Amino acid sequence: MDAMWGHGGDHQIWTRYLREWAVNGGAATAEAAARLPGLRPEDYHPDTWARFARQLTDALDRRLRSWAGSLTTALDEARDEFDAGRALVQARTGLDAVRALAGHPALPQELRGQLGELVEGQITGVQAQLEAALDGAERAGADPRLTEARRRTLRENPLTTPGAGWSYDPAAPARRRIITD
Repeated sequence: MDAMWGHGGDHQIWTRYLREWAVNGGAATAEAAARLPGLRPEDYHPDTWARFARQLTDALDRRLRSWAGSLTTALDEARDEFDAGRALVQARTGLDAVRALAGHPALPQELRGQLGELVEGQITGVQAQLEAALDGAERAGADPRLTEARRRTLRENPLTTPGAGWSYDPAAPARRRIITD
């Protein structure tokens, strides 16, 4: 029933990828993700499939926790609302890999749907926590003008917006500027 071969089969390929992806993210390249084999629950013993689903959700959870920690640090270090907005936009870009894994075409549609809901729920939760922290800061006596400015920044740059990155590629070579009188 289990699809096992000398190298561990498709399940082992995914397991290795998930371990690398959860820890190093970028080192688990898009090329490697594109080569991941398709998996079907009926090809595995139910316990094996449940274990794989746990490995997958654990990898997503680890990356989301790391992402949330990095975002919180960036927001805490933001000197102004421009820095905070940039941190939020970059954080959304960082979610692209998480959403891509959750919706990987080699996974069964039902599992992709469940993972997508899980990921989007986590992202919505982080957005709500950030806004709730501002409410707490106001109750603790923080300057209401500053908290309202941050609240506006959070709402104008929502984490829930998928695929929203920079409107231009900041790594692209500079374009020639033409100045006319």
